[in-house]
Amino acid sequence: MENIQTQPGEARMTGRVVLVTGAGSGIGRAAAFAFARAGATVALAGRREVPLQEVAREIATIGGQAAAFPVDLVDPVAASALPDAVVARFGRLDAAFNNAGAAAYAPMGQLTVDDFDRVMATNVRAVWLLVKHEVAAMRRGGRGGAIVNTSSIAATGGTAGLSIYAASKGALDAMIRAIAVEVGADGIRINNVSPGVIRTPMTAPLPEEVLSSLAAHAALKRVGEPEEIADVAVWLCGDEARFITGQSVLVDGGFNIAGLR
Repeated sequence: MENIQTQPGEARMTGRVVLVTGAGSGIGRAAAFAFARAGATVALAGRREVPLQEVAREIATIGGQAAAFPVDLVDPVAASALPDAVVARFGRLDAAFNNAGAAAYAPMGQLTVDDFDRVMATNVRAVWLLVKHEVAAMRRGGRGGAIVNTSSIAATGGTAGLSIYAASKGALDAMIRAIAVEVGADGIRINNVSPGVIRTPMTAPLPEEVLSSLAAHAALKRVGEPEEIADVAVWLCGDEARFITGQSVLVDGGFNIAGLR
């Protein structure tokens, strides 16, 4: 069980409602607890209800407030309705961490149109729809807000086998720059967090020797932990980042530093 006992000065998001997608595992799960530690009420979204309910129970047991919203974000109707469902439950929406994603890892010749459509539907279309309706909810609330999406080092680096995934994350990086200009006057900020190699269910199938090789390439000589991405997402949603928008923040332990070494 996670320990989310609030430390002095940590409850910087008390009174705010935050939507986290992909909240049942990995980075999303870590973010749910990080937002709860910061004092927020957390709306937990994802395809699998059981893990979401488990996270909600753990947060409630130790003094936080959270609720599960089982949803398949590939369904455009469901993705569009989710922000309003959060407002109907909690009365407001102040921030969102659109973290749910999909990957397809194989040489381009082995990938299919179905792979392309699945990854793009999850990583681009669903995020665009979520942002569209999150912005609408925040505008109605009149308090501004903050949105963070999960991008990737794949958007700016180059890894064989990730042609579709990299394209989807590059689209997110371009998308937020346009949206930031559209919504800034409403006091709404939008940024991406771009993880490096992180220990999550997505990287779990990799052999340990592969992870060790990837760790050796990073300046910090290790892979990252979900909590290290979650902390940046919370920071980007908080007042400390109030003058940051339209940015993709690389959190990779120095994996993507350019040059020979």
